[in-house]
Amino acid sequence: MYLTKEIKAEIFAKHGEATNTGKSESQIALFTFRISHLTEHLKKNRHDFNTERSLVLLVGKRRSLLDYLKKTEINRYREIIKELNIRK
Repeated sequence: MYLTKEIKAEIFAKHGEATNTGKSESQIALFTFRISHLTEHLKKNRHDFNTERSLVLLVGKRRSLLDYLKKTEINRYREIIKELNIRK
């Protein structure tokens, strides 16, 4: 398993609070980690269409969270974009 409890705890501690895992920054960071893992998987396995669909859904979820953050608190949005190197 690529996403263990330790990795999740590290992501949540770095991009938010360790106890508040529902924070937008935490969720965006977790989605970004999963997206990068699925992207690497798809580079090796081009015909894995179920993973491709999962990747598209994750990107959509991350996009909607980023849009929400941009609409409500632009400074937090800019910080998370800069930290995770997400281009827009």
